Amino acid sequence: MKTTLLSLVCCGMLFFSAPLRAQTSDSAPVGYSEQVPAPEPGKNALFLRGANWVENRFAFGPKTDFRKDAATGEVRVTGTSKVTPVTASGKDQEFTVRFEFVFRCTEQGYTYSVGSFRCITDPENPTASVPLDEYIAQLAQERSNSRTHNDRRVRAQATALASEISMSFRSYMNSMPVTDDSTVGLPGSDGQ
Repeated sequence: MKTTLLSLVCCGMLFFSAPLRAQTSDSAPVGYSEQVPAPEPGKNALFLRGANWVENRFAFGPKTDFRKDAATGEVRVTGTSKVTPVTASGKDQEFTVRFEFVFRCTEQGYTYSVGSFRCITDPENPTASVPLDEYIAQLAQERSNSRTHNDRRVRAQATALASEISMSFRSYMNSMPVTDDSTVGLPGSDGQ
């Protein structure tokens, strides 16, 4: 009797509980931004490091609109990648997405963001694009979306892309070489 009652209570709790977050649509724009305190290396060293990553290690190309301004400590670039929704018959479709990477630094640290995603839905017209959030909303309205879940699929792919770019950049910035290694390996002033 106790086992049956406990089973009914558990089933009732599951039935009346709120839907899982992963199953609901998320209206927040796709992107990532972070503010990192880094007062030690200084603005110039941070700027050179950030610009070097964009120029030499930014793997999301072709990249366009590369701009850097040492006076303001800002680096910007537009990157390119792909998202892959599926057709109603289950075949992959590949669409190009463009996004903006922005890096700003000061004497106290730096901020960076990956955002402003836009999808090129017509390969014949690569200059025409729609904001990714609008494209995801269009996918959610399609009749086949209950089978393909393209809205969630594309949002997850774009979110993973933003995360991958952010992790790559942050890892590179965290591996900044020591600026003053003149005391490395020398005994302390107290003779130890």
